[in-house]
Amino acid sequence: MAKHPVPKKKVSKSRRDIRRAAVSTLTAPTLIKCANCGALIPPHSVCDSCGYYAGKKVLEVQA
Repeated sequence: MAKHPVPKKKVSKSRRDIRRAAVSTLTAPTLIKCANCGALIPPHSVCDSCGYYAGKKVLEVQA
């Protein structure tokens, strides 16, 4: 007969809920300022406002 692990003490509802809540915490997306126009953009991406990436114009933006 196989023996499987059994909790030594009862886990309180508070501890159980804290453990479950720790997994589902959300973090705000990381945003940086565009070096050219100052708009907030995700890092390592072309700016939607001005079309610049790493100080170079890489995309023609229609106004």
